[in-house]
Amino acid sequence: MAVERRLYTVDEFEQYADAPENANRLLELVEGEIREKMPTEQHSICAGNIFTPLAAFAHPKKLGRVTFEVRHRKPDDKRNALIPDVSFNSAKRPIVERGSVPELPDLVVEVKSPDDSLKELRDKMHYYIANGVKIGWLVIPEKRLIEVYTAEIEDVLTENDTLTGGDVLPGFTLPVRDVFADPLE
Repeated sequence: MAVERRLYTVDEFEQYADAPENANRLLELVEGEIREKMPTEQHSICAGNIFTPLAAFAHPKKLGRVTFEVRHRKPDDKRNALIPDVSFNSAKRPIVERGSVPELPDLVVEVKSPDDSLKELRDKMHYYIANGVKIGWLVIPEKRLIEVYTAEIEDVLTENDTLTGGDVLPGFTLPVRDVFADPLE
């Protein structure tokens, strides 16, 4: 089904995204515009290399839920329903079975694919932080860098640095080089 070129509300978008013909599409709403995410193998490996240690750290301690490609939205925002590649949410609430999680997570990870605009991903990170996300990690595979966003700082980490969970996940660390590691090497 082709997307009509117009601005959508979250309610209209949810109906569109939930239609049977869109069941296998990864759709998000950005400033009223429906966009389809098209992850690559490299993208998924980097996201998985973050998801796995995050889940291994958070789940046994019951700190919260680490999820992969789950749509989130703020209840009062009618123009955005975003899908971070990986997210962590410490909120104790029922699991959402259909549609968007009606809150933004504590930590988000976006991995840049070759067709992604770095400016749009940075704008998305600024949106997340301005709306209550505590930590954002923007992974840039072609440069082997991770940009870290919080309300206080924006930093760039290289392969020689280590990601930390900050106040969101105290004690969590992950060497940046591990994010870019090929599991077959």
